[in-house]
Amino acid sequence: MNAAVVFHCSTLLSILLIMPQTLHIQPSLIQWAITRAGYEVDAFIERFPKVQLWIEEGKQPTLSQLRDFAQKTHVPFGYLLLEAPPEETLPIPFFRSTQHKSQVIPINLKETITTIHRRQQWLTQYLQEQGYTALPFVGKFTADSPMEVVVRDIRSTLSLQEHWASECKNWQEALQLLTERAEDAGIYVFFNGVVGNNTHRPIEVKDCRGFVLSDSFAPCLFVNADDSKAAQMFTIVHELAHIWVGKSAGFDFRKLLPHHNLTELFCDSVAAEFLVPEQSFRSAWQQNQDFDTLARQFKVSQLVIARRALDGKYISRKQFFDFYDEHIAKYVQINKNKVDGGNFYATLRRRLNPRYFKAVNTALNEGRILHKTAYQLTDLKGKTYHSAVEKLL
Repeated sequence: MNAAVVFHCSTLLSILLIMPQTLHIQPSLIQWAITRAGYEVDAFIERFPKVQLWIEEGKQPTLSQLRDFAQKTHVPFGYLLLEAPPEETLPIPFFRSTQHKSQVIPINLKETITTIHRRQQWLTQYLQEQGYTALPFVGKFTADSPMEVVVRDIRSTLSLQEHWASECKNWQEALQLLTERAEDAGIYVFFNGVVGNNTHRPIEVKDCRGFVLSDSFAPCLFVNADDSKAAQMFTIVHELAHIWVGKSAGFDFRKLLPHHNLTELFCDSVAAEFLVPEQSFRSAWQQNQDFDTLARQFKVSQLVIARRALDGKYISRKQFFDFYDEHIAKYVQINKNKVDGGNFYATLRRRLNPRYFKAVNTALNEGRILHKTAYQLTDLKGKTYHSAVEKLL
């Protein structure tokens, strides 16, 4: 929304604050706000029957009721005062799988993409002011480049050998090493499964496994922390490939399969080759076709092995989908039975990224930004922010 519209909305709100009366709101805006928040209109009305009267214009909401409605639907209050819904766009393309008919991007996901994009814009400017130079690997190749060349370049940049994962005890440790090497190279990785720190606003894995914001100074990866660790590893490497071709994108990666977009297919092939080299896999498959054994050998999950077997046409799509569904069902069941006793600051470390947090706090201490800005850039406030500084930096 442009500055003029924002000013208009804020001005109207200021006037309304001294006018305790019902408001005439366009029914289309009420329906739009409900849908935008990811609710079915009929289901929302069942929970909040008064809304039906607003849509039918049988009754208009009071200022207090409209504020409450805006909070429930996570819509800026000023939007509801417009004549028609505003046009909202994402800063990146978002690729949905062909199995997913709806092209509506959930509001929780939209806000998260906007948040990481805002962090990246600030960080890019900060790094430039600090004299940092552009990262040479961002956009170094295209989707027409030889896949094997890109894989080798990513490994070289991250200081990883072809069989790097074999040196790790397990694939979980390999995931940690991969993340650390990416961050050492200048890439900012954020793991989160909710909007900011609001656990009541989850980002569903079915809607988004991750997204990548390519940038020459501050490339950012977002990984859905609620996804299985197996899928997270594949997502990270897929996102790294996006950076190497200089293309931002988001994806739901349903069934761990890519969209038919050419760049998506290319990045997918890079991820598969990076994690499980085809030649090595072919040789191993001839000796043993057990997913568990191969997973231990390559230090990836059984899910990645199954995906590689599908790529090589060693198993059918039905066999892969059956295994995938079984694997995810077990993961969901295990996590459902877990008691949530996690440490907030340990979780925050993954959500916020310590390198990014350090940059924000340094800028604050040097007087480059105000406390208000630091709070906005970290989704933290007051004592929580300063406690995070003590525990994470």
